[in-house]
Amino acid sequence: MKVMDLIKYIDHIKDFPEKGVDFKDISPLLANGEALNYTVNKMAEYAKDADVIVGPDARGFLFGTPVATILKKPFVMIRKAKKLPGEVIRKEYKYEYSSNVLEMQKNRIFPGQKVVVIDDILATGGTTKAIIDLIQSQGAIVQRVIFLLELTNLKGKEKYKGIEVVSLIKI
Repeated sequence: MKVMDLIKYIDHIKDFPEKGVDFKDISPLLANGEALNYTVNKMAEYAKDADVIVGPDARGFLFGTPVATILKKPFVMIRKAKKLPGEVIRKEYKYEYSSNVLEMQKNRIFPGQKVVVIDDILATGGTTKAIIDLIQSQGAIVQRVIFLLELTNLKGKEKYKGIEVVSLIKI
């Protein structure tokens, strides 16, 4: 597979959604079939030894589901509170300005399974840390987390001691 420079498919939108924020827009990547195909296949290379692929709503679904499909592995959704039916496990977490709750359906991940988490952007790392805690509470092993883009100045990956972090783009 030819190496592709994915950064050119990321737009920087100043002062969105509020003044002072430099928003990283992945829409151009999603709108380019070649770049999207490259991204999903590259992520699949890093996830090939997993038993289960996990992704958070909504942009983790965009990359995690096709990776799971390529690898013929199950995909498990992580969603905000009260979005999943049936019995769920919950994790409350804090981030820059507030707090939130993530949920995962019970009996989707089992003790000893090797799990790879896939999402779009690694910023401060709080959401993914909550996801890791949910997975580990089920006795599963988080092998690695894979991101399209890592904002290195925010040092989010420091929250994942002992877990490999793969980022296709680092800025």
